[in-house]
Amino acid sequence: MKLSDYVTIVIAVPETHANAMREAMGNAGAGKIGNYSHCSYSTKGIGRFMPDKGSKPYLGKENVLEEVPEERIETVCARPMLETVIEAIKKAHPYEEVIMDIHPIYEIGRKKAK
Repeated sequence: MKLSDYVTIVIAVPETHANAMREAMGNAGAGKIGNYSHCSYSTKGIGRFMPDKGSKPYLGKENVLEEVPEERIETVCARPMLETVIEAIKKAHPYEEVIMDIHPIYEIGRKKAK
């Protein structure tokens, strides 16, 4: 199978910032599939972290384990737009450290009419 010109981007963000994050990613060019834009998929969960000494957390206090309701947002991105989208994510994300997964996508072709 051949790699496509797209990747999947996966991030987690506090629920309070999920809509703004989807908008920032879509406005930067992510989530474009054919004649559709701003496409994404979300699941809700709990993020856990402990800010260490010297951190500047958006939420929480040093050496205290935090649990935050978050959304995991997945979207596609054309490779030429990737750097622009990454910068938009960093700008819109409230956390000091942004965790982002970027996965290759394989070419599967368009759905064929029956």
